[in-house]
Amino acid sequence: MEKPKTPKTLWHHLLGKMMQELLTPVGIEVYTDFPVMADRPRADILLLRKDAPGWTPEQLERLPDGIRDSRADHILIEFKYSESVGLPAFRQAVGYDYFYRGSEKLTDRQVQTFLVSAKTTRKATLDRFGYSQTDKAGVYRSRHPLLESVPLLTLNELSEEPHNAYIKCFASRKQEKRAAFRMLKGSPLSEKLLWFLQGLWKHWFSKGGVFMKQELTPEDVMEMGKMWGDTYLSSLSAEDLVKAVGTEDIVKAVGTEDLVKAVGAEDFVKAVGTEDLVKAVGTENILKWLKPEDRLRGLRPEERISGLSVKEIEACLRKLKKKK
Repeated sequence: MEKPKTPKTLWHHLLGKMMQELLTPVGIEVYTDFPVMADRPRADILLLRKDAPGWTPEQLERLPDGIRDSRADHILIEFKYSESVGLPAFRQAVGYDYFYRGSEKLTDRQVQTFLVSAKTTRKATLDRFGYSQTDKAGVYRSRHPLLESVPLLTLNELSEEPHNAYIKCFASRKQEKRAAFRMLKGSPLSEKLLWFLQGLWKHWFSKGGVFMKQELTPEDVMEMGKMWGDTYLSSLSAEDLVKAVGTEDIVKAVGTEDLVKAVGAEDFVKAVGTEDLVKAVGTENILKWLKPEDRLRGLRPEERISGLSVKEIEACLRKLKKKK
């Protein structure tokens, strides 16, 4: 009896999802399986820059070498994760490039198509198709007339720069993946992008991997990252939690009162530091959840009564004498 085939993971959907979470907030539209004609074929990923003549500084921080150097408004990406780059891949890329320009009535300067490979392309293949490395590691251009408009990006070879780290999370070599994740540690990421990257890490580096017998979808990765992240954060001490998440984000997500109840006032202040706490929470909010004795603890007698008039001090003394 023939074994049922394992559903194929559409890796460009995962890369596309990461790019959506990464680039949409900085004004780059991201589409996957974008039709380059009225009817098939469909390009893996389309990055569409609008409302700006060039990449903004915020966009450049998130775009890899090669793509960040392009002046085109429309960036088509043909992504090969498990396949090696060869003649079929080059044919696809050239076809998408040609048909997309024609169907959208765009000029050569408005469109740039990139072939992106998770694996390292063999030298024999590079030589055969006229590709040689540019001044940027991992970025290749061809001398062949039909391929000169289609640069090749090899993820394993891209330099270890912060702007390359996001896409290098999809490199085929585990050491390159690990280096990319390490570089992104501590970066200011949106919640959903953080979940997605956590899910990828869990899938690639947990024992035996995850979802080995089924298709891996962007939704699977996101859910896995959310669960893993929640479990990880719940195991942290107050001090480690502040380092991992940041004072302002913690206060915003949890609320001052609930945070103090969960962690304890002393532990929270110790972990955050007085100055950062005041910046994140605000003096008025801090005073709201502090008991009167906690507000005054550590102050000298003259500091405690500072700001009170003589009449107010005398009135307080009379009340205290009556209580006694």
